[in-house]
Amino acid sequence: MTGGTSGIGFALAKRFMDLGNQVLAVDFSEKNIEAAKKERPELLTYKADLSFPDDREALKTWVDDNFSDLDILFNDAGIQRWINLQNLKHDWSWYHQELAVNLEAQLHLTFLFLPQITAQPNGAFINISSGLVINNGAWVPVYTASKNGVHGFTQAPRLQLQDTATKVFEILPPAVNTNLGGAGEHNYGNDLDEFADAVIQQLQDDLPEITFASSWDQLRADKATNQKTTQETWNLFKDNPTFKDA
Repeated sequence: MTGGTSGIGFALAKRFMDLGNQVLAVDFSEKNIEAAKKERPELLTYKADLSFPDDREALKTWVDDNFSDLDILFNDAGIQRWINLQNLKHDWSWYHQELAVNLEAQLHLTFLFLPQITAQPNGAFINISSGLVINNGAWVPVYTASKNGVHGFTQAPRLQLQDTATKVFEILPPAVNTNLGGAGEHNYGNDLDEFADAVIQQLQDDLPEITFASSWDQLRADKATNQKTTQETWNLFKDNPTFKDA
């Protein structure tokens, strides 16, 4: 599980372990790894910066040597940045990092682990996208673009593997109260434990597209309703001083 030591990832990692699974959590933050291990000593961990292809390939080599019975790849790692397109002030490498972690890493890791997971009798890929693939998050344009890429890509292996035993899930979270994007940025979001419990239940029910609260409504709404919601949400952000300076 990438990003498995904090936020949504850690909440779900704990639930997987509670169900009797062995979980390997991958994270770049030593602080997050230490905190997660302190709370759940049985959690296996590996430190990597998944924005770098070499780190992803090193992870694959380590898994081959130490965790060869891997049967689920859970692509959760992600970063989110507010970006005012009329106030661009970073070089491309800064913007690209968000694409690399959110999209490129998911695709690359899927390619790396596909043969191993499809060889398992109950293999699965679980990808995290976002409710923002339905209602565009204009204040986080690179994040939204990357998650649209995840959404589009996830449908491909689901179709290509439909005649195999391997399952492909996509989780489309609404706003959840985590530190994604920075501490306090999602205090308005849904309760993390309630969200995580709902995700586990939907995985157990074999639902390919997993939603909760507002993302459940968004996935089933008509285009006009979603366009209206998108505009109303943008109106809440466009005059925010933090966004204007982003």
